[in-house]
Amino acid sequence: MYELQDVSDENIVSRVIQKQNTFVVLVQRYEDRLSRYIRRLGIISKEDREDVLQNIFIKAYKNIQSFETSLSFSAWIYRIAHNEAVTFFRAKKVRPEGHLIDDGEEVLLTIFEESDFVADLDKKIDAKYIGHCIEKLDDIYRNVIILRYFEDRDYREISDILKIPQGTVAILLHRAKKKLRILVENDKKIHE
Repeated sequence: MYELQDVSDENIVSRVIQKQNTFVVLVQRYEDRLSRYIRRLGIISKEDREDVLQNIFIKAYKNIQSFETSLSFSAWIYRIAHNEAVTFFRAKKVRPEGHLIDDGEEVLLTIFEESDFVADLDKKIDAKYIGHCIEKLDDIYRNVIILRYFEDRDYREISDILKIPQGTVAILLHRAKKKLRILVENDKKIHE
């Protein structure tokens, strides 16, 4: 399987269709990324994440024949992961439990691209603080923020994952950043 490490996802998909045991390469490539993603969506329990992750790969394997080559494999499997997380929350009749935000200050600088705004915050911006503010966003805004800034997905991939037009992705990101800035400013005032 080591000879497949430099092969593109899409080429591996075509090999999986011919030789099923090559699917393990895709599992190895995406297992950590998708686990982190569904954790960021709010599936905290390790056991629950493992169950959801297993469902993601089972669904991907069963539906590999229907993979659309016009999409990237990454966007396709993230879409499956997103749907499985939503299914998990509906089945358990629970809301997301929280969001894993590891790099608060760096991400905030990236999101706002206005270092004066971030510099004006007197308190240390830490991961917990950013996570708290992001949790307050509506699901759609939280999803685009997580996909764009924490999962480093481009607009087209976000569009494919969330099944919304690329223009809508841009609008949602703009609105999400605006709302997040307001939340950060308001939270700062409360804690002064």
